[in-house]
Amino acid sequence: MTFSICAFDDRVPDAPEWGVAVASKFLAVGGVVPWARAEVGAVATQAFANVTYGPRGLDLLASGASAEDVVSALTSADEGRADRQVGIVDARGRAASFTGESCFAWAGGRTGKGYCCQGNILTGADVVDAMAAAFESSEAPLPQRLLAALEAGDRAGGDSRGRQSAALLVVRAGGDYVSDTDVAVDLRVDDHTEPIPELDRLLGLHELLFPAPGTLEFVPIDAGIAHRVRARLAEYGYDTGTGEAYDAELKAALWAYVGRENLESRWTDAPQIERAVLDQLLGPR
Repeated sequence: MTFSICAFDDRVPDAPEWGVAVASKFLAVGGVVPWARAEVGAVATQAFANVTYGPRGLDLLASGASAEDVVSALTSADEGRADRQVGIVDARGRAASFTGESCFAWAGGRTGKGYCCQGNILTGADVVDAMAAAFESSEAPLPQRLLAALEAGDRAGGDSRGRQSAALLVVRAGGDYVSDTDVAVDLRVDDHTEPIPELDRLLGLHELLFPAPGTLEFVPIDAGIAHRVRARLAEYGYDTGTGEAYDAELKAALWAYVGRENLESRWTDAPQIERAVLDQLLGPR
């Protein structure tokens, strides 16, 4: 009752990523369909979902099995396979998709280099075709590429019953904001009239608060920027002192603002301000 995409991205050689994006007329689809493990692969289990396909599939991938072999192993051992649908991408980006013959129409999938798209109870085959085309044509980072595929599938008709939930899961080694886990993005919209646009909004917030490596842009705080930052922080009630330069009082006020807005990932002790922090602070109040 779902359309999804599993994908792999190794365009940053030292930080490959694996991910799943999914949408459905089903409550909290993110709690069922997407599974991923850094350096191992990603799994989407759906239709009359066998949720054990997620952890079992990842364990098989971790043992070195290919995506195609894992699909075969999972489905051949499952007496309910006729009602299942699964997509898998492995550690090397090889992808495989399976649709049981009893899945409700339209049901099927498309597989390409580094990804597979699959869906059931869709308005037609053009849903997964649009998803594949959108993913292949995008040069954005993996989370945005996955979301672009969802958006394209939704525009093409999506789930024939309507919309309710969507989710995005992306993993990479040391991928979280303090590098304690491999989860780089884990966003869910459990019940919403427009779940994919809402997921897009949440991804924008995630990118602001938890920037990907190499995306920060620091700007020197000259006298002009110091004046504007001091004035805006003072409007917000921070004690900024009365100086003109980027002094200790202004730095303390800016750090307090950054902490309140959860922007610590964009902080530096140098006399600089990260571009997104500057835009956030000086934008419309």
